[in-house]
Amino acid sequence: MFFELTEEQMAVQQAARDFAQNILKPGVIERDREMKYPKKEVRQMAEMGFLGMMVSPEYGGGGMDTISYVLAMEEISKIDASCSVIMSVNNSLVCWGLEAFGTEAQKQKYLTKLATGEWVGAFCLSEPEAGSDATSQRTTAEDMGDYYLLNGTKNWITNGGTSKVHLVMAQTHPEKEHRGINCLIVETDWEGVAIGTKEDKLGIRASDTNSIMYTDVKVPKKNRIGDDGFGFKFAMSTLNGGRIGIAAQALGIAAGAYELSLAYSKERKAFGKPISEHQAIAFKLADMATEIEAARLLVYRAAWLKDQQMDYSTASAMAKLFASEVAMRHTVEAVQIHGGYGYVKEYHVERLMRDAKITQIYEGTSEVQRIVISRSILQGQLYVPIWADKVAV
Repeated sequence: MFFELTEEQMAVQQAARDFAQNILKPGVIERDREMKYPKKEVRQMAEMGFLGMMVSPEYGGGGMDTISYVLAMEEISKIDASCSVIMSVNNSLVCWGLEAFGTEAQKQKYLTKLATGEWVGAFCLSEPEAGSDATSQRTTAEDMGDYYLLNGTKNWITNGGTSKVHLVMAQTHPEKEHRGINCLIVETDWEGVAIGTKEDKLGIRASDTNSIMYTDVKVPKKNRIGDDGFGFKFAMSTLNGGRIGIAAQALGIAAGAYELSLAYSKERKAFGKPISEHQAIAFKLADMATEIEAARLLVYRAAWLKDQQMDYSTASAMAKLFASEVAMRHTVEAVQIHGGYGYVKEYHVERLMRDAKITQIYEGTSEVQRIVISRSILQGQLYVPIWADKVAV
């Protein structure tokens, strides 16, 4: 087993680290406080190729592997999870879905703009009554011959207020239940598309999260992804990869909180010595380092499986479940280590704690990840370590 990164992967990691520290960090507190969308910073991410990292160069992307993507996600998430979720949605959900399942015409028209960051996209699945239960789509796409008539409301849409393209899941054949759902590519300036007010959130406050209303929107049939009824399978396939991105985000949030805590513990003194020399703090740091490294290995493994074109659905669920819970647990510990300073914005860890919570919720709650994992093992799809050729029973 080899754990070394390639020179190219290390270069991506270093570029993302430098960008996060030098460009994102100076204004991150202000953007969080004012819910200010990082327009300039997103443009810079696009210029550096971070918005279409895994897309083929043929369509304007970086042609990188998933490992490189999660390395960049981790570094950016250490500093600004609002920017990293914008990056994650555009890479994992929108660009990947279009490249994997879109037609050549769809790729030429939309993917080329999304991969270069000229446009940012949104993935529209959640509804007021369809969050974890993605089969219960109330948004409808009525077949009108050469177009669909789209009506409904989507909730909690990342990039909702700034995106130019939506991938919208909608029900065309209710009698077929989830097999009647389609995914439609919708341009946000079309008549009948309305963007709701930006949500005032606990964390990732700078990123746009909006409700989207569709009223008699005419969507050409050529904008449907895949065959009629492919929408639910499209959404689930895309979310499997999206969970790797969110797992990397959670990892970065946890790692960022740990790095701040380690540095602070060496500077802050109590009872005549740095608090890092007190066992109570040293043991907290030991637990943080150990669990963050375990999360990192789960995330990298899921990314590796995806790059090898192997089944990564269970691995991505495990990575997201564990990394998100590590992020929540250890950002709380980071605030504790900082004491009163951890409770004020200047020291960053209170923001990381607030940002961590959403990683247990979006792109499948922790409860949903446990359903995915348990079904995999209980239905005979045994979880096999990557080094095992077979399972002894």
